[in-house]
Parts: sequence; C-alpha cells; structure tokens
Amino acid sequence: MITKDEIRDLLKDIENERVERTISTKDTDKFARAVCAFANDLPNKKLPGYLFIGAYDDGSLSGLKVTDELLRNLAGLRSDGNITPQPALMVEKFSFPDGDIAVVEVKPSKNTPVKYKGTVYIRIGPRRGEANDEELRILREKSEVKSQTFDTSPCLHTTIDDLDLDLFKSEYLPKMVNANILKGDKRQIKEQLASLKLFDPAQDCPTVAGILLIGKDPSHILFGAYIQYVEFAGKSITSKVLNERQFTGNLITMLKEIDYFIKYTIQKQRPVFVTVLREEMKINYPYEAIRELAMNLIMHRTYETNAPARFYEYSDRIVMDNPGGLYGKVQPENFPHVNDYRNPVIAEAMKVLGYVNRFNRGISMVQEQLEANKNGLALFDFKDITTFKVTVMSADPKPEGEVSGADKAKSGAENGADGIESATDNRHERVGDVSEKRRRNVGEDNEAEKSMGEAINEAEKIGSDTENDTDDTGRDTENDTENLTSRETKILLLIKKDNSVSRKTIAQNLGISTATVARDIDSLKNKGIIERIGGDRGGYWKIK
Repeated sequence: MITKDEIRDLLKDIENERVERTISTKDTDKFARAVCAFANDLPNKKLPGYLFIGAYDDGSLSGLKVTDELLRNLAGLRSDGNITPQPALMVEKFSFPDGDIAVVEVKPSKNTPVKYKGTVYIRIGPRRGEANDEELRILREKSEVKSQTFDTSPCLHTTIDDLDLDLFKSEYLPKMVNANILKGDKRQIKEQLASLKLFDPAQDCPTVAGILLIGKDPSHILFGAYIQYVEFAGKSITSKVLNERQFTGNLITMLKEIDYFIKYTIQKQRPVFVTVLREEMKINYPYEAIRELAMNLIMHRTYETNAPARFYEYSDRIVMDNPGGLYGKVQPENFPHVNDYRNPVIAEAMKVLGYVNRFNRGISMVQEQLEANKNGLALFDFKDITTFKVTVMSADPKPEGEVSGADKAKSGAENGADGIESATDNRHERVGDVSEKRRRNVGEDNEAEKSMGEAINEAEKIGSDTENDTDDTGRDTENDTENLTSRETKILLLIKKDNSVSRKTIAQNLGISTATVARDIDSLKNKGIIERIGGDRGGYWKIK
C-alpha cells in the first residue's frame, strides 16, 4: 500500500494520470468509474492508480473525517457486481493535520477491458473518459487473459464462396502441408481450411485470416485491408503527388506485388564517378531492408480498422504508418528484442511462404543494412499508441519534384510477368543514369546512355592494359581527371573505347553539338590529357 510521503507527492502532482481526487463521500458512480479506469491502465504503465477521497483538485485537503462506513462502501466497489471483471483494490485511511484521506489503491487488471455497468472507462492524461473503438481494441490486445485473436475469429456474413479455392489448392495448401501428408488427406475442403484456421466450422464461414489470405476481394469485406502508396515531390505531405497506387487483393497476391514493387520501382541505383576507370553504385534504399519493413507492415497491423496501411515516399525519406501500435508483450522499452503476434495465422503463413522469419532478427537486419548503405538507422515512433510508424532516410535524396520512375515502370507486380520484365528493363536504365547535373550536360539520348555503359564496362576491362600501353601514364591520367568536367570525362571514356572516334560520333553519342565537342577536346588537350596523332583522316587520339 502507498505511504504518507508518497501521498503528499501525488497530491502536489495535479497532472498525474494515476491519481483522481474528490471531496464527495456519496458519489458511488464517480468512485466506480475511477476504479474501472485505473484497472484498465490504457497506457500500460503497470502501476497502481489512486482515488483520493477528501482532497480538492489542487491537492489541498478538505478536512474530511473518514468513517468506517465510508471505508466499507469503498471496499464494496470490488464485489458489488457492477465492475466486471472484478478489480484488485485496497482501501485505507490516512490522517494528516489538515484532515483525513480515504485512499483506494487499484491494481492494473490482467483481464481487460474492465467495465462499469457495461461501459469501459479509461484515463486520458489526468482526465477520465469512455473508451472508443480503437481504445477498446488496445485493451483487448494487452489483456493477459487471451481469447481468440482477430485473425482467427469468424468473418460473419461471408461464405466459402468468398474464398479463392483454386488459389488455396494450388499455392497455399502445398506450402503449408507436407506433400506426403497431403497425398493421403481425404478430408473435405472445409475441413482442410479449418485445420489451417481459415474456416470456422461452428459458424460455417471463413475466418478473418481466410478472407485476408485467400479471399477473392478482401477489401470489400475488411475495408482497410490494403496498402496506400503515395510518392510526393517534396519533403512534406502537402507536396505535389507524383504517383499513387493501392495494393489490394488477398495477401498471397499482394505479398508478391509489394515485393516486386520495392525491388523494381522503389529501389534505385546510379553510378557515381570516382575516377575515369572506376565508378561506385549509389543506392537510395537497400531492397531487403525496405522489404522487411513492408512485410512487417502487413503482418503486424490491425485489420479491425477501416484505415489502410500507409507507405509514403518523400523526396528524402520513406515513412510507413501502420494501424495498430505495439502488441502484447512488446513495449517501447523492449522493442525490438521481444516479439508477439497480433495475427498469428497470418504471421505463420508469411513465414512458410518465405516473406518473413520468426526468429526476431528482422529489425536487426534492417538496421545493419541501412547503416551499411549509409541511410542511417530506421526511426521508430511509438508516441501514438494506435499506430506504429517507421521512417527511413534516403541515402540518395531526389531533387524535389523528380519522378522516381514508378509511373514509368508501374512495377512487375502490376502487370504480371511482362510487367516484371518491363520494370526490370527500366531498372537497368536507371542503373545507367547519371545525376541530374550530368544529364543536363550530356542530354537524354538513349543511344548515348547505351554507348557510355559499354564504354565504362570496356574501360574497366582494359584498365590495366591501358596503364601498360601508356608507360604508366594511366595513373597520372587518373589523378588529372579530378579536374575534368562530367562531359570531358565521358569524351575521354569514348576515346578509350575507340581512339579513332570522330568528333561527329562523339557529338551524336552525347547528344551535343560538334562545336561543344571541339571546345571540350581543346580543353582536354590544354590540360595535357590527350593529343591528336595524325590528321583528321587516318589519325587517332592518344591519352597521355
């Protein structure tokens, strides 16, 4: 039980959410609502709450003389049948120079939600109120007395006709059940579904997991069962929307789509010039890290809400916002070292299908990959207990307004196998892209991109031969190229590929005028990088 010194401290702390004060001795409804709210412990502090009878809101005492009758009435709140399940509470009298206080200490309930006359009350900061639907869900989830999870509950008003049974037989069942066992399985389809918790025989209808995993149209039944992707031109939600799409359908299909979308549309890489003979690839987001976070988005979200999961891509970061906060045993102080499953059937299916592991390694892997790619650690936000938010900064931010390529590729997930091939081609084109500044210098000619890619590959292959053939001057050239413009570097690479290349051919490859080529070649000559051996006809370029 609380001590006098602790009471004094709590009386002074007028904004403490664990304390309610009153001078009334007769308002039983008020006492019971306070007890109910403390027992529910919505913030999950796991600390007792206190009702002080005989104190004003400012913490001063009213001069009350506590009677035995008052103490009996307060103790009766536990067992009068109006608060269910019964709360754990203690009642005690404390005397101070300014008067007595009757203290009701209420322990957090392990079986939430706790109701008073059918209504669930909670503490909202220093105030008390009735729980809304989202808060009721949180109370159910944090209860240590577990009933069935939402994904195993029957999805009433649906029938087996709402399930894609061909998909179940061809893709889901063979991966979930051993082939030898499946060969001898003579059960009816409903029994097979029920054994995997996709069907509720008692209600003769699919479960929520059944609708989500193999349903024909899950978002028609569970309205929030989709992912909303939006790409913004800038760094805020008020920026221009560049691309938008919804990932809908059953999870068997959606998991493939989001996987392809991240791999072929979200992740982009481009060459960064290091020396004339070497480039490094700069990647905005590591595919596996973003994939893991997206799969967690699908696996751990609550499907009891009409709100979608959100995947927002800004010019400098990705933000994923998930309906449903941390679940069960997982708290901010032990995340990500402790795991629990809001949707165990969905979690098991995603593991067997190869999209996640259940060894609690996912977040650690994400952080390792992000750090290695120089994105910095993912930032997790638990401030809103109704949502789970993660932010990943880009290692290669886009200039504001630049389209990512999502509208061009549309991802392989959107267009099937042909779409995947198209998206892959687009991805390869992006790999050959250069920075915006370099594009302005050299133009957008596709043939130039192709030629430069070949020149770069060829230069890397013959790099050592070039050094030998030029009496070790290749090393000097590499040092000198630090002072070259991007366009001069490209011209130099083309000359390495073909030392008899003409000014006209260079101009065509780079999409610039022959006059510009002539000026750049003169610059290379003046810098002592190249010289012309012989005339325009029959001559060639020599790299010094």
